[in-house]
Amino acid sequence: MKNLLFIAIALASFSLGAQNVSGKAYYESKTTVDMDGFGAADMSDEIKKRIMARMKSELEKTFILSFSGDESSYKEEEKLEAGNTGGGRGGFRAIMGSLTPGVQYKDVSSNELLEEREFFGKEFLIRDTIANLDWQVTKEQKMIGEYFAIKATAMKQMDETDFSFARRRGPRGGRGDDAAEKKKEDSIAKAKAADPLSQIEVPKEVVVTAWFTPQIPVKNGPGEYGGLPGLILELNIDRQTILCSKIVVNPTDGIDIKKPSKGKEVTREEYNKIVKEKTEEMRENFRGGGGGRGGRGRN
Repeated sequence: MKNLLFIAIALASFSLGAQNVSGKAYYESKTTVDMDGFGAADMSDEIKKRIMARMKSELEKTFILSFSGDESSYKEEEKLEAGNTGGGRGGFRAIMGSLTPGVQYKDVSSNELLEEREFFGKEFLIRDTIANLDWQVTKEQKMIGEYFAIKATAMKQMDETDFSFARRRGPRGGRGDDAAEKKKEDSIAKAKAADPLSQIEVPKEVVVTAWFTPQIPVKNGPGEYGGLPGLILELNIDRQTILCSKIVVNPTDGIDIKKPSKGKEVTREEYNKIVKEKTEEMRENFRGGGGGRGGRGRN
């Protein structure tokens, strides 16, 4: 009963202070990878550790959410990377490098979303609307640091070009006789060698679990997420966990939110079409023995 009373008071205070709240929230993002699921079952533990160490910069990141009233800006914390020559990236590396967006700007009052993206060396500014998920607020509660948090869940429809949630494609069909099965396995192995992208798929939808705190009355959160009556402190999306590690509320020097402006302006649909076309072009290069090294120069 005491917890329910606290929730009621906290939610009631939301509309009173939302416009006057500003600050910065720091988030640690981690993504787990099933190495065995991607064909590494026969690798030694030492080799797996080396591969994971190389992928650490893509799997573990720190982001900063600056928020003021209805506006916010979310971006990766800047850090120096040893050995980064700034050279171009082709094939899978170019796709992997595009999984993390640049600055993401949101205005929850106008439902506006602006997002910077780099893909195969080209910069884009995606103009979109905020995807308002159908959040189901639960009775589950916990403390995250010094903040009281409430659990909410939603289903998110995925776009087929969002390779950040790619997973190994599962087996299809049942087993036949040994000779037919061996022939089928050989055919699949050849197809994978010719087209590595055939090994993965993007789920059609994923469960999103959020923990928000009414103690910070802003309808905001990391990335494109928000819409709950309080700042989102933790997100769990498929294999990705985003956890708030530090919050500075109403700093004395204020918060200045600026809209991103770098890159060619496109809609989300236009950008996804560009990614899909470039991915298909890369697959054609793999099938033709080109190894996916940057495509054929087509714009």
